[in-house]
Amino acid sequence: MSSAHQTLGVFSNRNLGEVDDKRFAIVVAEWNEEVTERLYNGALSTLLNEGVRETNVVRKEVPGSFELSLGAQYMAQWKEIDAVICLGCVIRGETPHFEYICQAIAYGLTEVGLKYNKPVVFGVLTTDSHEQAMDRAGGKFGNKGSEAAITAIKMLNF
Repeated sequence: MSSAHQTLGVFSNRNLGEVDDKRFAIVVAEWNEEVTERLYNGALSTLLNEGVRETNVVRKEVPGSFELSLGAQYMAQWKEIDAVICLGCVIRGETPHFEYICQAIAYGLTEVGLKYNKPVVFGVLTTDSHEQAMDRAGGKFGNKGSEAAITAIKMLNF
């Protein structure tokens, strides 16, 4: 969900319908855990604040962001799951690895959403530094995990 605001937590309240009966999977990458845990906490608290029952949220972990696509597919094929939120963090290094991984994740998550006709949300930080990641995981630019949760809710009410 793009925003004209610098703080990611600012969003429109349009299309935030009833979600108390909806079930969400949150797939979290273990790599860059300090960042991904903050993203998870943001996503979970936002879902709960919007009326999702805690028992309707399933958390699954994958080793790294590259594995989010397969983790999302595993969760999307569950009939009980209405939306999948994928949370990860890829920090640019000195090699082209960053570009390959980010492109693969974006393509993979898009394919899963289209295949299962369910919202599969890209809550993956792609930053140049750890500091930028922390700024977007509850820091000065809000929490991308919260934004991902709102995106999932909005797509369910599309």
